[in-house]
Parts: sequence; C-alpha cells; structure tokens
Amino acid sequence: MGQRYGLEIRAASTVDAPGLAAWLEQMSGLPARPQDIAARLEAVARLGGTVLVAMEWGPPSGVVVLQGVADLAAAHPAGLLATLGVVPDARRRGIGRLLVKAAARSARLIGCDRLLLPVAGAPLDVAAFAAATGFVPEGAFLARPLLRRAGAGD
Repeated sequence: MGQRYGLEIRAASTVDAPGLAAWLEQMSGLPARPQDIAARLEAVARLGGTVLVAMEWGPPSGVVVLQGVADLAAAHPAGLLATLGVVPDARRRGIGRLLVKAAARSARLIGCDRLLLPVAGAPLDVAAFAAATGFVPEGAFLARPLLRRAGAGD
C-alpha cells in the first residue's frame, strides 16, 4: 500500500500471524496463538474487512482493522476502525496517522463516507490522537468524514 522511511503499510496475510500474535500480546498483555490469529484474519476477510499492518522489522509496529458497516440512518456505509494501535516504543512517529490514512483509502474503495472509531473504554491518548487526526464526536463514536478532494492523494 505504501512505504515511508523504511516503514511499510500493507494488507496483512496469514503469514503475518506470528508477528500479529506478538503485537497483540505486547498491546494487551493477552497471550495469542498464531493459529488463532490466522483464523481471525480469515474471518475479517470473509466478512469484507481489511487488516493493515505497519511493518519496520520484527513484529508489526501498528495495526488497523477496518470493517465496513451500513446503517438505516446513513446513506453510505462507514468504515469502522475495530482495532487501531501502535506499540508504545513506536508512537509519536506518524505511524498511527499513516494507518488511518491507509484505512481511509480502503474505506473509500468500499463506498464509505466516513471512518468511525469506538471510544468507550479507550485510553485518553486514543481520544487525543483521534481529535488530532480529524475525528469528532458522533454518538458513541468518533467520526472522520472521508471527503474526496480533486487530485488529492488522501
């Protein structure tokens, strides 16, 4: 999907399951088996979602899971960021912003007009990051419109 300064943002595959298991354990403290992560990757894809990873070396530095959701109250689907995280030692280097940008591109491809980020139970730094990247309150979520700009790369 893209590269910057040795960082690659790309779609995850089952080959990434061991690294994603390590990432999940580092982020949540919960042990994860690679075979379980591989099955979850396949489930996300089967439901039309996308898992994007930020790779430098070793396990992923960051992950975003995007799922399109439709609602009777909205004319277009939204891209739900079911998971968004960057390991602590890689934060404040623009990786989160690049993951959101890549998720926005993927969401536009499936017809979404905004991104949604759940905030219930999220750490305060997630809300601050979301506000800094253009998300605003929308019910139980933070939302960011996906405006198409003529000739824009994002």
